[in-house]
Amino acid sequence: MKKLLLLAAVAAVGYVAWQKYAQDRDERDLWAEVTDTFE
Repeated sequence: MKKLLLLAAVAAVGYVAWQKYAQDRDERDLWAEVTDTFE
């Protein structure tokens, strides 16, 4: 049972970390699009 709880905790932390990474990536993409120079 403890292994299952540990696995669930690791999965939750991994999911939160992935969401944070994806949000940061999307924000960087948006800023790159907005600040891109038009040549």
